Amino acid sequence: MGRLTGLIGGMACLSLSMMANFIGADEIMIDNFEPDSEVRWDYFSDQVMGGVSEGSARMGSDNGEAYAHMTGDVSTANNGGFIQLRTRLAVGADKNAAGIYVKVRGNSQKYYIHLRTRGTMLPWQYYQAAFDVTEDWQTIKLPLDSFKPSGSWLRKTALPKSIRSIGIVAYGRNHEADIQIGEIGFF
Repeated sequence: MGRLTGLIGGMACLSLSMMANFIGADEIMIDNFEPDSEVRWDYFSDQVMGGVSEGSARMGSDNGEAYAHMTGDVSTANNGGFIQLRTRLAVGADKNAAGIYVKVRGNSQKYYIHLRTRGTMLPWQYYQAAFDVTEDWQTIKLPLDSFKPSGSWLRKTALPKSIRSIGIVAYGRNHEADIQIGEIGFF
């Protein structure tokens, strides 16, 4: 599975100062899923909490374009309802970061980005923003103020410097997940 590992294998930290690549005047790439990337992504499902969703993730390429490919059957049975790819960040985003961008394509479904911060102590705490994918590659920009906290105990918005992990998530309803991620970063 290479750079994709299970949760049991532990989670490595990504240092943005070492791994981020400037791709534009206003974008800092976290990963473009090229084979030589050192960014580690962990796949896991709601089975870590007793759910029954099943899926997998792998690295792929198409016409020289590298990507992570997550597929699966998301089920809300047994209080479940997610599959996820997540990477940890050793440091948060630049304090001037306005949001997250993601280059994606998939099966015309709704997916989510989940952010965890220094303030999300419990496993079910996160900040969430939704986006829809199409069969064609598209780059979606999600402003940080569009991320909603999962509960009232969290700040209203995530602070860029406090972001500790980013997850690409199929979540919240019974459906077949099929998403390819070609690039992700901050803008």
